[in-house]
Amino acid sequence: MANNSDAILDKFKEIQEEKSDIKAGRKLKVGIIGTGWIADAHMRSYKNMPDAEIVAGADLIDGKAAAFFKKHEVENVRLYPSHKELLDNEELDAVSVCTYNATHAECTIYALQKGVNVLLEKPMCVTLDEAVEIVKAEKKSGKILSIGFQPRFDPNMQMIKKIVQNGELGEVYYIQTGGGRRRGIPTPFGTSFIEKKTAGIGALGDIGCYSLDMVLNAVGYPKPLTVTGFKSDFFGKSKKYSNKPEYADIFGVDDFAAAFVRLEGGIILDFRIAWAMHMDTPGDTLIFGKHAGLRIPSTDCWNGSVGGPMKIYHDVAGSQVETVIPIIPNKGPGLFDRKIRSFLDAVRTGGPSPVPSSQIIYNQAIIDGISRSAELGREVEIVIPAI
Repeated sequence: MANNSDAILDKFKEIQEEKSDIKAGRKLKVGIIGTGWIADAHMRSYKNMPDAEIVAGADLIDGKAAAFFKKHEVENVRLYPSHKELLDNEELDAVSVCTYNATHAECTIYALQKGVNVLLEKPMCVTLDEAVEIVKAEKKSGKILSIGFQPRFDPNMQMIKKIVQNGELGEVYYIQTGGGRRRGIPTPFGTSFIEKKTAGIGALGDIGCYSLDMVLNAVGYPKPLTVTGFKSDFFGKSKKYSNKPEYADIFGVDDFAAAFVRLEGGIILDFRIAWAMHMDTPGDTLIFGKHAGLRIPSTDCWNGSVGGPMKIYHDVAGSQVETVIPIIPNKGPGLFDRKIRSFLDAVRTGGPSPVPSSQIIYNQAIIDGISRSAELGREVEIVIPAI
């Protein structure tokens, strides 16, 4: 039986438009640390912000930063061979940290120690220990730290949270989530994503953190308690299936991971993520509540939104019905522009952080727990120290 009740749909039709008050005054001075491919998106968005000026950049690879700024036609930028030299010699309001996963922590901590606000690309870092040190530095500095989860600004992602937080599902007790690609190991961007020394983690950090954030943000980011994890590298290490056979010998991270996570409040999280697999999808995201359930269609390749109209399964007047939640068009600025804008607004006003570390440290704790559990071959407890 289909449910055509306008009253139910009307509860979720309106998404508050993103608004930002661009205050008059001097432009914010911004630096970019790391000029790889993700920095391109940061640069394009900063150029759309009339109150921001890119004044400095740093990259470890000789000539890379110069080529980056030339490509984007940004002149009079001071260039440095390391994040330390940039931060030691510049008076900045903010930096974007766009470096390898393995150097996220050291660059972010040093910037915060220098009194600079930080927009840190995802994943937050590689290990829970690194995340703890980042948060310690943030709290000591009193500066803004926001983590780069632009899917949060997608109206469909906001709808998921609105449905859950408004109580339409009742008490949530089980979540199935994940995503992935039939073939999608990111070797077209070189080896920084697949080498242990630069990436630290693979699919878990690249797209797994997004999938976790989608559901954890919806249910209020409960604390993770225990995790049983699995990870593999069958495709990355195979010359037969790799789209870059020459990279098989240096592949050092996960290309698939799965986990069973217990969260505070009695919620069970069933998670899986893949860069490569013999399947089109590891499944839709499902959120089970005591009053209703929500199905969120998967995407072919994680793109920051949902794969189609969502559906609520519930009972009305004794009948089992389904309510379709139509796709909401993303009107106005793109998701990356919204991410950058929200960060700059927080810098101007002193906060709050758009994507706070107090939440994403739980995301990182789960990723860390999956890795530890997979290596030990057993369930592990997640212990996040007081900071």
